[in-house]
Amino acid sequence: MAPVNTKVLGFENVPSIKAKTLRINLNPDIYGTFAEIGAGQETARHFFRSGGASGTIAKAMSAYDKSFSDAIYGVEKDGRYVTQARLKTMLRHEMRLVEERISRENKPEMLFFSYANTVATIDFSKRYKGHGWVGLRFQLDPKQKEYDEIILHVRFKQNEARLQQETLGILGVNLIYGAFFKYDKPKKLLKYLYDHIDKDTLEIDMINFTGPNFRNVDNRLMSLQLVRNDMTDAVMFGSDGHNLLPAAILYKKNILALRGSFRPVTKVNMDMFQKSYDIFIREQTVDVDNTIVIFEITLSNLKASGEIDEQDFLDRAELLSSLGHTVMISKFQEYYKLVEYFNNYTKARIGLTMGINNLVDVFDEKYYRHLSGGILEAFGKLFFKDLKVYLYPMKDAETGQIMTSNNVKVHPRMKELYKFFKYNGKVMDIIDYDPDIMDIFSREVLRRITQGEKGWEEMLPEGIAEMIKKDNLFVRQKNKEVEEEVNEE
Repeated sequence: MAPVNTKVLGFENVPSIKAKTLRINLNPDIYGTFAEIGAGQETARHFFRSGGASGTIAKAMSAYDKSFSDAIYGVEKDGRYVTQARLKTMLRHEMRLVEERISRENKPEMLFFSYANTVATIDFSKRYKGHGWVGLRFQLDPKQKEYDEIILHVRFKQNEARLQQETLGILGVNLIYGAFFKYDKPKKLLKYLYDHIDKDTLEIDMINFTGPNFRNVDNRLMSLQLVRNDMTDAVMFGSDGHNLLPAAILYKKNILALRGSFRPVTKVNMDMFQKSYDIFIREQTVDVDNTIVIFEITLSNLKASGEIDEQDFLDRAELLSSLGHTVMISKFQEYYKLVEYFNNYTKARIGLTMGINNLVDVFDEKYYRHLSGGILEAFGKLFFKDLKVYLYPMKDAETGQIMTSNNVKVHPRMKELYKFFKYNGKVMDIIDYDPDIMDIFSREVLRRITQGEKGWEEMLPEGIAEMIKKDNLFVRQKNKEVEEEVNEE
């Protein structure tokens, strides 16, 4: 077999897996345990092979049998094993054992860690590719009472269990190495997780950093990096700002999604949401108790003004979170890709709330030229499932006419296709909209905020204007742009 050309893969300046494990093994202060369930002891094996592991590994185990696993870690409330709760239980249990069994008096400089993973690799029928939770609980100061923790969720893309196991082992080494030697650069640490791993073989769709050395880390920004670095297609976080696992949140749910810039969120956005939600939950197949609303921002929207500005992203997120909403950041510029993504996790009703301009774009052929089946292929994916579009009207700025599904102007070649979907009940007008707010546009509100003009406050939902003023949201971005222009001159 010919040797792998690491320069082609971009790994020429990256330490080898053996070099990483050896550096850890030769550090006399790093000491801990490995607990791996579901795919063998792939990470621990790398440390054993590199040599010098006796000074690093206190214990390596695989409680593979469910009965033994329950006897060691207890039974989870949901009875499942490949969960974040199970991983956290493993990390805490193993760290407690290290603390109980190793005397600090003899080794006062010892840095304890517990590494764990609980995964399910690809099944025999190859219907489910496999996924898992991986985490590290560790300390960087022996006097540190509170531990740092990094927890991530992965999805495997390879078609052989053996290959998935190998990938998992490398990921584990990268995580432990990054935690001890790159902890002060979390964004780079995130990229280093893919050292010697092709992104086509592994997806990381959630990560959380917690602990004293990560107090300044905003996990929403870490989520943004996952999408930005092509590690995953979409990430989510809740109203509390904590990162969420999309698969867990969307699983078998009725989903209502509203796409926008939300820069800032306006009364129109909230009217669109509330009125479409009222219609959505009255649908015969929709269970209100099993329904989730998603406010989605695309990566291309975040890049609309050039490069992504993280503070601008956080400003939008803060406002949506304050209103109690779940936020998604995705790479899906076309709606059919968003629906495809949802369909990976649910077969229940999906609703898309959109304005007239969005609907016109949906019926624009230019967005589907890369598909062999063109717009018909896209629409087959978009409308194939139990999906409905809830259309919010728009006032024509020149004529004052209210535009709805009945008089919207799509391309002449698309008229018959549009009629087909409309008259088959796939497009429904929101008729009880608030006519007094139809002249409100986010871009105009943003302009007034950044220019210091008055009169924008009443265009926003209750409490939002106060937040913007108190925290100086969006204005900071404008000041930054002005400073850059002055420096360039």
